[in-house]
Amino acid sequence: MAMEVGGEDMQRLMFFESARAQAQNEYEQDGTNAAALTRWGGALLELAHFRQGDEAREMIKEAVRKLETALQLDDSKPETLWCLGNAYTSEGFLVGSPQTAKDFFRKASGCFEKASELDPSNDVYQKAVEMTKKAPELHAQLHAQMRAQQEEAESGGGGGAFRIGANGGSDGRRVASKESSDFWWDVAGWVTLIGLGFGVVTLSRNSATAGVPPPPMPMK
Repeated sequence: MAMEVGGEDMQRLMFFESARAQAQNEYEQDGTNAAALTRWGGALLELAHFRQGDEAREMIKEAVRKLETALQLDDSKPETLWCLGNAYTSEGFLVGSPQTAKDFFRKASGCFEKASELDPSNDVYQKAVEMTKKAPELHAQLHAQMRAQQEEAESGGGGGAFRIGANGGSDGRRVASKESSDFWWDVAGWVTLIGLGFGVVTLSRNSATAGVPPPPMPMK
């Protein structure tokens, strides 16, 4: 389910949708174009922030598949590792199991560490490694908050949007749509906190050909 957007968010949505289409076209013309595949995956990851529930998860998984393939084509690009690390981080926050989340965070940290090795002058990569160490604690806090919201909504008999189950999937029950959206944006905020501005910077290079002005940089 798409979230309602307007103003700058709509500008970002249009920009990344255009960038996704352009990157997809470039990759389909040349199946060895790892850079295009990285931009495609990065755009999908950004677009996932405008979705909820299963649709958001599936878009992140698709981004992971694109980025993992890009890495197989060329494992020397720190930007690919950076995007993949952010995708793993997003997956980690969206699963309910603490152990599964830790596995995703561990994979994300590995990507950030290798990116830092490839480009030691970029301190954002090292900052991401350090911040990912705190991810399990924040994961526990976010999911505890979500459970409390679910219990409150269920006791009041309220209907609403997608619920995150214990295994990271839907358990058929509902919570209020605003609460579900707030949770997702808490997750998105974490990814922004560790510096998910790379997608904006990289994709902005194509803004002229995409015909859409670049979105504002996220807050660090």
